[in-house]
Amino acid sequence: MPDVNETKAVELAKVLKEKQEAVNKAVDEVKGLGEELKGKLAKGDKVTEELKNDVDKLLTEVNGLKSQVHDMEQAQARNPVTPQGKQTLGSMVVKSEQFKSCANISKGDKLSVPINTKALGGPDYTDYSAGALVQPHVVSTVTLPEQRLMVRDLLTPGNTDSNMITVPREAVFKNNADATPEGWIKPESHLNFEQETVAVVTIAHWIKATRQILSDASGLQSMIDGRLRYGLKLKEEQQLLNGTGNGVEITGLIPNATKFKNESNVKEFTIIDQLRLAMLQVVLSGYSASGHILNPVQWAEIEMAKDDIGRYVIGNPQGRAIPTLWGQPVVATPSMKQGEFLTGAFKMGAQIFDRWEMSVNIAFNNDDDFIRNMVTILCEERLALAIYRKEAFVTGTLLGVQGVPPTPPNSETN
Repeated sequence: MPDVNETKAVELAKVLKEKQEAVNKAVDEVKGLGEELKGKLAKGDKVTEELKNDVDKLLTEVNGLKSQVHDMEQAQARNPVTPQGKQTLGSMVVKSEQFKSCANISKGDKLSVPINTKALGGPDYTDYSAGALVQPHVVSTVTLPEQRLMVRDLLTPGNTDSNMITVPREAVFKNNADATPEGWIKPESHLNFEQETVAVVTIAHWIKATRQILSDASGLQSMIDGRLRYGLKLKEEQQLLNGTGNGVEITGLIPNATKFKNESNVKEFTIIDQLRLAMLQVVLSGYSASGHILNPVQWAEIEMAKDDIGRYVIGNPQGRAIPTLWGQPVVATPSMKQGEFLTGAFKMGAQIFDRWEMSVNIAFNNDDDFIRNMVTILCEERLALAIYRKEAFVTGTLLGVQGVPPTPPNSETN
């Protein structure tokens, strides 16, 4: 149900609309009387006192209505309706009809809650935070800090109803397009595909909780959002980057990416330069790079880089915008090995296929749980990653100013 403030705001908007319509109607009447008055004066006719009074009365009414409309518009601007907070996975569970009916859950019963991912920010999961359990009043003139991007945000979303996906991977494209004189045979280009089958993988985990937490909606919501959902998406990110594709794991981006190669005549380059050269390598493969993935250590080093007089090259200590480099978003994640990078055409070169979007199941798991008043809360999803062209992704070790590989801990040179 809408709260009191929201109801008042809706009523204010309704009254404001009615007042504006009244102003428009009165203005039309004034215009009509004004035309009548102008016509009489043009003909030399006598203007009656009644007509003058009618005009004065309408003008007074219009001015009064306009003043009311102005005051109401100011009130509306000062007190905008607080936007409804984006739902989190936990809030969807505790507000669901399935959860509300679980008070009498008994041994052997299982509660399954369907999740509407569009309410979580759409299929691309633009917001992965646990979410505030108490939504603040938001003033429209204040810019809220952006949430950290994740690997999924860079990829094209999709859905599947199968447990296996056949991927048409582009192998060869020979472009023979050319200007052709009239009557001549048109040139033929060649586009060959290789088919690869990738498995839909299940990512899941569960925790134990007391039955009493089912009566504590806020506690259950924070547990699902802060632990289950976050942990699931963190593992998903690791798999999207590094999965081996052996049937149990996702086919990851890095194991299938092309190794970095300097295709330019530039011999000495910085880390920032190298990421631009990686974008060039993607472009030469026929695609356009749409993002970079780095370890947070390297991204911090890039943001803190300074010129000869101590000015930040790209960093802004007061900035809160989404990280970008060379016009493309940057995902800084611990799932990326320190000292390495991945640059690619994420939107065109790969796609996520969700088989099961995130779901939550609550049940007594065994006799011991039943007598101890313990429940099992399971969170899981099923998905696959299709990579359409390996050359659309470039990975490697970030090099130093002179092209000499650094030696960060736990890092190897490609």
